[in-house]
Amino acid sequence: MATTPNMEDYLEIIYLMFEEKGYARATDIAEHLDVLPSSVTKMMKRLDRKGLGVYEKYRGFVLTSKGKKIAKDIVDKHQTLEDFFRVFEIDSDNIYEEVEGVEHHIGKETTFCISSLVRFFEDHPEIKKQYFKYREDLDD
Repeated sequence: MATTPNMEDYLEIIYLMFEEKGYARATDIAEHLDVLPSSVTKMMKRLDRKGLGVYEKYRGFVLTSKGKKIAKDIVDKHQTLEDFFRVFEIDSDNIYEEVEGVEHHIGKETTFCISSLVRFFEDHPEIKKQYFKYREDLDD
């Protein structure tokens, strides 16, 4: 099922809120995404029409199993990219913005490759050290 980056952002936030609080209110989603509550309501209705959640006026929104799967994949991809940027010691002030800019544009195979590279560097710190030395030499 095709989702837009905007839909994915909503699914991700809704999923994380359910994991943390057990619910996702439109006002909380709006605050987190810095949008109007009416925009959240419109998106919830749109996600409902796509079968990714169930929207009930004044009661909130619940992800369907299909919506949960997509949302979990997005959350996992986001975490993989954060791990990748941290392994390469990218300035932590920029990680969230960088991840948000990339996460909607890579597929499962790319995510797997990035994840395996992160694990490789974690399992082989001596190679990671060689890489950083190499990178430092390039900067000279």
